[in-house]
Amino acid sequence: MTPFPTDRHGLIHRAAVLSAHFSADEYRRALHTKETISVGRGVCVPAGQRSPTEWHRLKAVAASVTSDVAATLSHQSAAAIHGVEMLRPNLRRIHMTTGSPDGGYRTTTQHRHVGTFGPDEVVEIEGLRVTSLERTAVDVACSSPMGFAGALAVFDSALRKGADREVMAGLLGSRRRGAAHARRALHHADGLSENPGESWGRAQMIEAGLPVPRLQHEFRGTGANVIARTDYDWAGLLVGEFDGRVKYEKLVRPGESTSDVVIREKAREDALRRLGIVVVRWTWSDLENGRVVGVIREWLTRLAIIAA
Repeated sequence: MTPFPTDRHGLIHRAAVLSAHFSADEYRRALHTKETISVGRGVCVPAGQRSPTEWHRLKAVAASVTSDVAATLSHQSAAAIHGVEMLRPNLRRIHMTTGSPDGGYRTTTQHRHVGTFGPDEVVEIEGLRVTSLERTAVDVACSSPMGFAGALAVFDSALRKGADREVMAGLLGSRRRGAAHARRALHHADGLSENPGESWGRAQMIEAGLPVPRLQHEFRGTGANVIARTDYDWAGLLVGEFDGRVKYEKLVRPGESTSDVVIREKAREDALRRLGIVVVRWTWSDLENGRVVGVIREWLTRLAIIAA
């Protein structure tokens, strides 16, 4: 690839390219051949495989550094900067908040929210003005298209990142759209939940009135050796496991394939069953189609954890 100059964020600015004595034709050619990908007006990045959230993060950074109006990255865009995971976020628009009661607007690519900030609600990350971790989580929770489940997922993730629960509760004390389900989600939020899929499963259990499971419990075999750390368990009798693609990718060790992980997970599951523990698994498809609650309820009843 043509060695265009990049800024501290890895962005390639057309003005910087021309200043470095590359031609406008070279800049356009790189875009046309997809050596570079546009992430904003006059801004691009080297081509590469990136997740939708990572693409959104790059576009948010580009919008922030090229904006001629003072505004703070917020909502989903701030979450992407903080690394807060979200459940099925709408990433079509870059979100910023004006910091004042006016100046808001919405286009096909950007949403400027009106709103003011408290003294600790804006932070600087790599030179970017971004809403604080707590304010970001609250903004996303109140506006998530996934409702209670989306709010729970973002609060779980924020707590994993070290967010202050009391600060978030304080931000939810004021009247704002979506605050009711967000307050309920914060009550149930748990930083031990490791990803949005696990949060979504727990949200479905909570909304169905099932007992809340213990999260990330370690089961030990003979000699006190740890044989498994499980996503969910009830009374040490029933274990629930969410099988997401990202989860398996994270479990791959150096030199291993995904198949090796599947075999190791099967051995882990067999070890739990030898202890007399029932193991049930589900996938994204099961969550999407509402199959999880029925399976869990059946086993909780069979094992007399809940009444028939």
